[in-house]
Amino acid sequence: MPDTSSRPNVLVFFTDQQRHDSTGLHGNPLDLTPNLDALGRRGTHLYNMFTCQPVCGPARACLQTGMYPTQVGCWRNGIPLPPERRTLAHFFREAGYTTAYIGKWHLGGNDPGPVPEAQRGGYEYWLAANVLEMTSDAYHTTVYDNDNRPVQLPGYRVDAITDAAIRYLDAHSRQRFFLFVSYLEPHFQNHIDDYPPPEGYRQRYDGRWVPPDLAALGGSAHAHLGGYWGMVKRLDEAFGRILDALRSLGLLDNTIVLFTSDHACHFKTRNREYKRSCHESSIRVPAVLHGGPFTGGGQVRQLVSLIDLPPTLLDAAGIPVPRHMQGRSILPLLRGGSPADWPGEVFVQISEAQVARAIRTSRWKYCVDAPDRNAWRDSASNRYVEQYLYDLEADPWELTNLINMESHARVADRLRQRLLKRMAEAGEELPTIEPAPRKPAGQRRVADAEVDL
Repeated sequence: MPDTSSRPNVLVFFTDQQRHDSTGLHGNPLDLTPNLDALGRRGTHLYNMFTCQPVCGPARACLQTGMYPTQVGCWRNGIPLPPERRTLAHFFREAGYTTAYIGKWHLGGNDPGPVPEAQRGGYEYWLAANVLEMTSDAYHTTVYDNDNRPVQLPGYRVDAITDAAIRYLDAHSRQRFFLFVSYLEPHFQNHIDDYPPPEGYRQRYDGRWVPPDLAALGGSAHAHLGGYWGMVKRLDEAFGRILDALRSLGLLDNTIVLFTSDHACHFKTRNREYKRSCHESSIRVPAVLHGGPFTGGGQVRQLVSLIDLPPTLLDAAGIPVPRHMQGRSILPLLRGGSPADWPGEVFVQISEAQVARAIRTSRWKYCVDAPDRNAWRDSASNRYVEQYLYDLEADPWELTNLINMESHARVADRLRQRLLKRMAEAGEELPTIEPAPRKPAGQRRVADAEVDL
C-alpha cells in the first residue's frame, strides 16, 4: 500500500441547487453563511465558479469522473454511472485512502433509494440514497447502507446527514479518508414544490433581500426565497459543525475541505422550472477550498468549472491526475502560474429543458440551442441556432438578450468559434451553428478593440 503519512484527508461538502449569491462572499446581506465566508477568507475562494451542466445527475457525473457528461454517458438524470467509469473514489482508494459517500447520489438506476454496488462509483463506505428527495422529507430522512438496508436518520435532513458524517469522521480519524457528503438542500422538495427549511427559519427571511434578477423577473422567488434562504442558513450551520468536528479531532489542518454545489436556481424565471438554462442563476455556484495548499490562497478570479475540481483534489493530495480527465488543476494559479495559461471561458452543456451549449467568458455569455432535438432523448445535435448573447459587464443580471442585434454580430461571430473549439475539446463532433437573424438596434456598433472576450 502506498505511504499516505504525508497526504491530507479530503472532505467534500456538496450542496444541491445553491446560488453563488446566497453567500456573504458574493454580497448576500442576510448573514446566511458566516462559516463559509470565514473559511473562504482563510482559504481559497473561487470567485468565478460554474457548473458544466445545470442538472443534478450530469453535474455529479462530472464531479466524480472529471469528464464532461456527454463523455461519461450521464448527460441527463436517470442514466446510471457506467461501472467502467473510474471516479475520485477509485483514485483515492488506490492511493491508500478509505473512501465514503453519505447523502444524495443521483447516479444510480431507476430506483430512487438503494443503489447497486456496481453503480456506487467505487466508494467503500456507503450511506446514501440515489434520489434523496424521493426517499425523504425535511424531517424524515431515509438512506441505505452498504447492504442496501434502509436506515432512518433522525432530525432535520441537513442535520441528519451531518450527524452521520461526523460519526464517520470520529470512527475513521486515524485513517486517511476521502469523504464525500452530499446534501439535498437547498433543492426544492419535489412532492410539495417548496423549499422546506427548519421549523421557524422561513419567518426569518420572508420578504427580505431579493437578488436583482429575481426582483426583475419574479418567477416563484417571492413565494420560495424565505424557505430557500432558511435552508442555506442551516447548511452553513452544518458546515460549521463539520469544521468543529475536524478541529476537535485534530484533523482540520491536515484536511482539504471543498464546499461547492452542483448547479444554482433561477426560481422559474428562465424556463418552467428551476435550472437547466445558461443563465448565471443556473450555472454559477459558490466554491471554497481550505487546507494544504489552499490555506491562504486568497481569491481566484479566473473562470473555474466543476470539471476542474477532480484534478484539483487529486493534485492537492499528491495523486497523479489521469490523462482522461478533461479539466485542469487550479494549483498552478496558486503557485504563481501565468493566468494567461488558464482558459478564458467555461463550457456548459445543457440537457432536459433543451439541447444547448454555452460558453461564459469574463464579459460575455453565448448560448446556442438545437430546436429540432428532443431534450430528453438526444444528448447532442449536428445543428444549433444562436439563442442568447449577454454583455455581463453592462448587464450582469442578463435582462437584455443581444443575440439579434446587428451591433453585436462580430461579438457573436468570435464567440461562435470559441464555442466550437470548446465543443471539440470536450469530445463532441463539430456541428453547424446558424447565426441568429440580425436587426439594427440603434446602438453603437461594438468595435473589435472593445470585444473583451
